[in-house]
Amino acid sequence: MLFGFCALLVLMAVLAFDSFHALNELETSSAAVRQDYLNRERTLRDIRFSLYESGNVLREYFLAKPVPAARESYLKQIHDLRDHAGASLESCLHSLPRDQSGAFQKLDAELSSYWLLADRIFLVDPTESNSLSLRNLALTQRASVLSLTGEVSDINELDFRQAEAQISLVFAETRHRIRLVGISALSLGLLLAASTILYLVHLERLAREKYEETLRSQNELKELSKRLVDAQEQERRAISRELHDQVGQSLTALLMDLQNLSDTPPPTSALASGLQRIKLLAEECVDEVRNMALLLRPSMLDDLGLTAALEWQGREVSKRTGLVVDVIDDEFTDNLPEEHRTCVYRVVQEALHNCVKHAHAHRVRIVVQEEEQHLVLSIEDDGIGFDPRRHRGMGFLGMHERVTRLGGNLTVDSLPGHGTRVRVELPLTSSPIPQGVQS
Repeated sequence: MLFGFCALLVLMAVLAFDSFHALNELETSSAAVRQDYLNRERTLRDIRFSLYESGNVLREYFLAKPVPAARESYLKQIHDLRDHAGASLESCLHSLPRDQSGAFQKLDAELSSYWLLADRIFLVDPTESNSLSLRNLALTQRASVLSLTGEVSDINELDFRQAEAQISLVFAETRHRIRLVGISALSLGLLLAASTILYLVHLERLAREKYEETLRSQNELKELSKRLVDAQEQERRAISRELHDQVGQSLTALLMDLQNLSDTPPPTSALASGLQRIKLLAEECVDEVRNMALLLRPSMLDDLGLTAALEWQGREVSKRTGLVVDVIDDEFTDNLPEEHRTCVYRVVQEALHNCVKHAHAHRVRIVVQEEEQHLVLSIEDDGIGFDPRRHRGMGFLGMHERVTRLGGNLTVDSLPGHGTRVRVELPLTSSPIPQGVQS
């Protein structure tokens, strides 16, 4: 494409330069031919004028029959006419090329003979007999020169027409060359345009294929993420039930046996003290196992619903960290699918973890409500805040992934020093439509 565009530009530049140069040459040649023709015609006109005026002077001289003293005046007029015609003819001869000056040189010789005869007329007395013969010779020579000027004018016009024909031929050749170069430029431009269009179509097809492949990859990643989240929840549920049902029951049975042993009168005080320590250690193990089971997957989320699970989560965080957690369910029926309950619970769990670890908040307000076929979750804290556009950790990415998988929208509003507000909207009836995080 680059080579084609450069070639097209070079061809257009050559076309423009060649056209300008050819037109300039044509204009110069045409102007020179016209100027040469006009100069020749002006010279012939001056010669005719001098001949006609000289004839009038000779006529007046013979009619007036002046005294010898008045002859000088008539002779001076003849010389002035001769000088005027000679200067014009000499200027024309200097401007003519060698191959075109023959007719004007012949005219110059004939004209010189005429002026010699005119001078001889004024050297003799008009009353003498040979004066009349000299006059007739001069008039004859004058007529010959006038006839020769006509022939030269015809030759000049013929040369002018030939020069114009030559210029027309050159103009036709130039026009043909310009047309040929123009057609070549147009053909190259069309070829370049067609190649560009085909290449762009090829790139568009490749881009569309890449885009479709990217969409497929995104869909596969989303499906994989969904499966991972589901597998994680199932694994947590299984581990939680295993801890609660197996390990918890075994520890409970152990506590009951220890209690029975403690109620039996011990043989020694050392044995009673050892049994008491084992009992305390078993109680701690039961509490740890119960907490682990609840953190992995609180059974109350499946048994008692979302509100009870959130309240329990808030109490547990308050007991561990001292953070005041208020859970408010405003017109909330708590009749949600399992995926929605799990999503809201995990979002609240991650948000409370961030409040304790990063925000250094003192109070958190959790509101769950239904608005026009949407479940709305709002989590507000009075912590130190942050800039959501610059700081976004894995926790927020996890929340975003859970929300968008259900077709919801997650918004984070926060400013440094002004706390943080997390708002989640989950559709209750429409199909999931992935959306992005807004901040």
